[in-house]
Amino acid sequence: MMMLSFLIPVVVLALVVLIIAGMKSENKLGGEDMIKKVYVYLVLFATLMMTIGGSVAAFMAIADMVAPAPYYQTYEEFKQGNIKSEFNKDNVDLQKLSEDELLARYQTMTAAEKERQTNRAKNSLIKSLGWIVIPMPVFIFFQRRLSGLEGS
Repeated sequence: MMMLSFLIPVVVLALVVLIIAGMKSENKLGGEDMIKKVYVYLVLFATLMMTIGGSVAAFMAIADMVAPAPYYQTYEEFKQGNIKSEFNKDNVDLQKLSEDELLARYQTMTAAEKERQTNRAKNSLIKSLGWIVIPMPVFIFFQRRLSGLEGS
């Protein structure tokens, strides 16, 4: 992520330098054509980065759905009863429950946490698909436009 934040300003600066150099070396009509090409390349770069970022995020969301992180609290910690949870709304003293009741509550809690993580991953997948689906038509449109600019 840090490399990407460093790379973007460098690419933008390089494009500005190319625009200035192109405008100085060509006549006015050629300079306008150069600016159009640089603009199209910039849009292509931005939409491609969005699509790649969305693809990576979608892969990570799918990985979270397939193998969610294990629940952080062990059965022994749960058995101690130090942590009040949503499954202990009645403030029942967990020490007084039988071993089977404790195990059932722990299993319910871990299953609910796994389901919560899976739902969070599904939500993230849908958002990531937006980062793929939305910029893709823009990329295709400008890619076709670029081939039209280079043909002339």
